[in-house]
Amino acid sequence: MSEDSKLSDSDGIILVKTARKAVTEFLSNDSRIKLEPEFEKKFSFNSGVFVTLNKTGELRGCIGFPLPVKKLSRAIVDGAIAAATEDPRFSPVTTKELGDIVFEVTVLTQPIEIDVSDPAEYLSKIKVGRDGLIISHSFYSGLLLPQ
Repeated sequence: MSEDSKLSDSDGIILVKTARKAVTEFLSNDSRIKLEPEFEKKFSFNSGVFVTLNKTGELRGCIGFPLPVKKLSRAIVDGAIAAATEDPRFSPVTTKELGDIVFEVTVLTQPIEIDVSDPAEYLSKIKVGRDGLIISHSFYSGLLLPQ
């Protein structure tokens, strides 16, 4: 069992609160939060993660790391700040908006390739709501988060 499959609901709450705190600190003081040693230890494993911001039910930003290239403790902070300030589809989030924004954190397991002999088999191998997809062809790729 991988580390990220052991995350509890309370871990999820901690990750979401940390994402919000990271964005609030960055927008208010142009600085990164100092992570508590316990937090860094608990989330010290590498993991893919995406932080999604919604405002009044509409997407406001979403950025992350599909592959486990960073420790989760650092990826949460970096993804949250990037979702709020670097998503090219939106202007940067302002401090005035923060009260209206809902933060969502999606922790991803290591991607695995799905081998099929017939494309129709994909339907039986993918479960909506559980599986995310990285689809690539030639130089193009796209990501669909599990939700």
